[in-house]
Amino acid sequence: QVQLVESGGGLVQAGGSLRLSCAASGRTFAMYDMAWFRQAPGKERDFVAAVRWMGIATSYADSVKGRFTISRDGAVNTVDLQMNSLKSEDTGVYYCYAHILRRESWGQGTQVTVSL
Repeated sequence: QVQLVESGGGLVQAGGSLRLSCAASGRTFAMYDMAWFRQAPGKERDFVAAVRWMGIATSYADSVKGRFTISRDGAVNTVDLQMNSLKSEDTGVYYCYAHILRRESWGQGTQVTVSL
């Protein structure tokens, strides 16, 4: 089972940018569908963006389309989330997620705080 470790969170002003990275262990990383989710205080965990195995397709929540970009690098087993034009409503804990067949893994999360 793949192990996931997120990094890159922090405090940023509205309109700014952050880049999150998720490092994955395991030799079959390329075969996993990968995604980012986020959870705001007092709310459910929501889908943000996903990239299919081998990077064959990407998808985004409507709220982040045109501002966020998900990418993966099979050479170093990472999945990044570039976040631009950040808004206060983007604040939350961001989680990396991996899925293949009936197996799934979650990272521990990284906090993103967007101030006005």
